[in-house]
Amino acid sequence: MSDVKSGRVDQGSDQLLGAAGISVERMPMLHVIFDQMTNLCAESLRSMSPSQSYFSLSSVGSDRLSDILDRYEGEAIAAVFYAQAWDARILIGFDRDFVYTMIELLFGADGAEPPLDMPRVFSNVELHVAQALFERFGKALQASFDRASDVTFNLERVETRMDYLAIGRLNNMAVCAKILLQGLDRGGEMFIVIPHAALNPIRQALSQIVSGESASTDPNWSRQLHSEIKRTEVVLKAVLEERQFTLGEVAKFHVGQVLKLNATPDTMVRLECNDQRLFWCQLGQMNGVYSLQVKESADQKREFIDGILAR
Repeated sequence: MSDVKSGRVDQGSDQLLGAAGISVERMPMLHVIFDQMTNLCAESLRSMSPSQSYFSLSSVGSDRLSDILDRYEGEAIAAVFYAQAWDARILIGFDRDFVYTMIELLFGADGAEPPLDMPRVFSNVELHVAQALFERFGKALQASFDRASDVTFNLERVETRMDYLAIGRLNNMAVCAKILLQGLDRGGEMFIVIPHAALNPIRQALSQIVSGESASTDPNWSRQLHSEIKRTEVVLKAVLEERQFTLGEVAKFHVGQVLKLNATPDTMVRLECNDQRLFWCQLGQMNGVYSLQVKESADQKREFIDGILAR
């Protein structure tokens, strides 16, 4: 009986919370979080697109989940993320114009062609690009919430039908933040939907008012920091070639065995630091030791697009 009563109390609390909602005005940290997310999204794409793109926070408000989803039905693609720390699910979505604009930005369009303005099913390339962006922007939102909550957003699925996005009761209230994208004289809208029930446990943290940081800096501290950064040691890794083996093949390795590589003396060597590709180099010798001559920078944009098309 106690379990049944407890379940009824929890259900009643959820219904009351969904009906009454939480005042966004009483959670000023939400604006700070979403504003920081816009900066992280722009920074994430800076090296991926030859054209400049701009993200700006348009609005942060509350509405019923059903009303939010109805506005984007048939005109958007959205991803469901699970937040284990909150035991709740949230949405990040792109409207049709956002997807079309990102495709042009990432694939080097110059904006000369008129923007697409037609309702149609999203192509496989558009779906793959959207999923890759969802993964990046989910991490951006996660990093932005660090000030208020230690939460991880895990991507569960991507949907193009809004009626499949069940992250709570449709009559419950949710926060909806809208972020505008501008680029190539066109743009689109990204939206983030978080049920009020998910934010309820961290209302106190979200109600804090963040004071502005001082603009003055200590010149001695700045010089010391600059000096220490220049003296910091980093580990570089040169990768000539990578091969995949099964566990059975590895188990058969023996002393003296020679592993054949497809690399030649002209094969470019990939220089990495902390698993980040930095440069492509030419392998050589100098004073009796192996040496690397930097030939070109790693093209992160090209590798990003190749990774999408290879899926």
